Amino acid sequence: MKTYIEANKERFFEELFSLLRIPSISSSPENRPDMVRCAERLVELLKEAGADEAAVYQTDGHPVVFGRKTVSPDAPTVLVYGHYDVQPVDPVELWHSAPFEPEIRDGAIYARGANDDKGQLFMHIKAFEFMVREAGLRHNVKFILEGEEEIGSPSLAKWAKEHKDMLAADIILVSDTTMISESVPSINCGMRGLSYVEVKVTGPDKDLHSGHYGGAVANPINVLCDMISSLIDKDGHITVKGFYDDVVELSAEDRAKLARAPFDLEEYKSFLNIKEVKGEKGYTTLERTGIRPCLDVNGIWGGFTGEGSKTVLPSEAHAKISMRLVPNQDSETITRLFCEHFRAIAPDYVKVEVKPCHGGDGFLIPISSEAYQAASKAMTEVYGIEPVPSRGGGSIPILADLQRILGIDPLLMGFGLERDTIHSPNESYLLKQLFAGMESIALFYRYY
Repeated sequence: MKTYIEANKERFFEELFSLLRIPSISSSPENRPDMVRCAERLVELLKEAGADEAAVYQTDGHPVVFGRKTVSPDAPTVLVYGHYDVQPVDPVELWHSAPFEPEIRDGAIYARGANDDKGQLFMHIKAFEFMVREAGLRHNVKFILEGEEEIGSPSLAKWAKEHKDMLAADIILVSDTTMISESVPSINCGMRGLSYVEVKVTGPDKDLHSGHYGGAVANPINVLCDMISSLIDKDGHITVKGFYDDVVELSAEDRAKLARAPFDLEEYKSFLNIKEVKGEKGYTTLERTGIRPCLDVNGIWGGFTGEGSKTVLPSEAHAKISMRLVPNQDSETITRLFCEHFRAIAPDYVKVEVKPCHGGDGFLIPISSEAYQAASKAMTEVYGIEPVPSRGGGSIPILADLQRILGIDPLLMGFGLERDTIHSPNESYLLKQLFAGMESIALFYRYY
């Protein structure tokens, strides 16, 4: 594969850049035509790579790309999952180069989607191409590439149920996660789920003069801040009643196994430019982001936020809140518990609305599986060190749905790094990780 990459890497860059230049922002209505354009480009790349068929399929939302190559009805089948939608680019002024004009500098590709997930799904297309052209593919391979992962995949589960027979496979192969470091590879054997809500607190029916009414009428922003601060106690414990009812406490033995993953707390703090970490009492930083749930405010607004001053007592305050869930917690149950709790703690001098947005469950896979062992062997050969099993702190809610619908486990061979700053300005992807990913995936097909 190394020789194939070297001979074709300039073409690879051109093809990947053609995807990265398309602003496929799934949350933006004005980018709907770009979603279709990106899906159509992926169809072209799959066909050029050797797929027997590839097409754009309509859903209730953004389109899905499905492609496949059949080697033999008796051969094992790998279903590759990825997503072509990306996060918004705001604040755009913090980017060092245009987000949708990819650049290579300092050994990395910089662009929105360079890692998450266009760069990582591209590795699968090129590894598949290599296996078809050079190595004698022994597996049936199917691709399902969606355009709604960044908004919670609201349409894919329904589409997958309707096309269950078409998607039948033995394993779901995914690259949409990170590794511990470029020198210490890891394979995620589990991910957290997600519950995402938006809250609105309303006081007076109009904005008021803060001099005439301040101190006599409740300020919705102040009230919202108080309500949010009450959601987590001094020990970092979430106060929503029933929130932890289904959380499985790991044994000391299991915690010790996870603690084998190398982690430098001082390096972690230095990378983030913080003096100290903060989280649930009694757990390490890695445990807080892997085996424990959390609650975070993702955005908060209200009142006057323009330049200059305006002495206003606002009518409304808003916030977006996400809860990361561990396996065994049900997303719909947690969302219901949060909504009930937030409404219950509202004081009489404001009105509160809670709107569930999206979510999904977490999952775990056994590290004893044949697929995991094949991935581990492949990455050991590429990196020269056996990968460490880890748990991802992020969420890909649709994978739990696909696991239930298709009756097969996902395998997460992610090659991103924390330095790639996905979802933030200046997203990037190291070229050596891009190429190591291609090599590892190709070897996975050899060993699986």
